[in-house]
Amino acid sequence: MLRIKESAVIEAAQSGMDAFVELFYNATMEHIGGELTQESMSLLNPDQITLLAYCIYREEVMDGGHVQLIHNGYGPFIFLNPFAKAMRLWGAKEFSKLVYSGRKFYEENHKALTADCTDEEFMAIYENYPEADDLDDEFILMEEEVTETVARYIDEHLQDFAEIEA
Repeated sequence: MLRIKESAVIEAAQSGMDAFVELFYNATMEHIGGELTQESMSLLNPDQITLLAYCIYREEVMDGGHVQLIHNGYGPFIFLNPFAKAMRLWGAKEFSKLVYSGRKFYEENHKALTADCTDEEFMAIYENYPEADDLDDEFILMEEEVTETVARYIDEHLQDFAEIEA
């Protein structure tokens, strides 16, 4: 089980929900050697995997949208696993619906979106898939609320994410 110092948890909580979520994300990534693989995921429980999925989703979508998320190979991890269901169970019901909508977009377009391409070709992809913009915009509008929901879930289930040491 990964361990986090109580003082770090308190400091992150006082810094805000982003810092709190980031503390647990970073500790989880460090616990698995910084690389998400089948083997490293076996070291984690479902809540820890869900946290990684949310943070990856948030980072990718906030940086380059759903097109980037899928192009960078995260489509199967996000859309072909029970991530949306877990988010619903964590209390992020509207976000869960968005992930299901993202899955439909992924299933319809993943072959074209994951094809090797130049940087110029990649940028052109955005013009070819305007429906991804709607998904991106929807997430941007709810991101703060979803991150707050994730932080609250972690706080209410600390023992499922890490052993808190004095």
